[in-house]
Amino acid sequence: MKNLQQMQQILKQVQQFQEQLQKQLDELSVEASAGGGMVSVKMNGQKQLREVRIDPEILASQDQEMLQDLILAAINDASRKVDEQMASQMGNLAGGLNIPGLT
Repeated sequence: MKNLQQMQQILKQVQQFQEQLQKQLDELSVEASAGGGMVSVKMNGQKQLREVRIDPEILASQDQEMLQDLILAAINDASRKVDEQMASQMGNLAGGLNIPGLT
């Protein structure tokens, strides 16, 4: 009976952890840029692009390859920032879990 109660408590903690993590994913927004700010992007915690800004100066140069490289660099940087922030937040949340055998 005691093991069942412990298991139910663990499941409750895991569910709360998932809910908190989902809330943080929904609220997370990161911004990254490349080319000294010539291209910037905003990405949410689900790694969906929310905004792309391109400096008109780079468009005037008509350097398609450079523009493509800058867009890729900004998106990859934003994705890396999301990963870093989520890993940090998961560590903070997981520290609050009290699961026997894991702590």
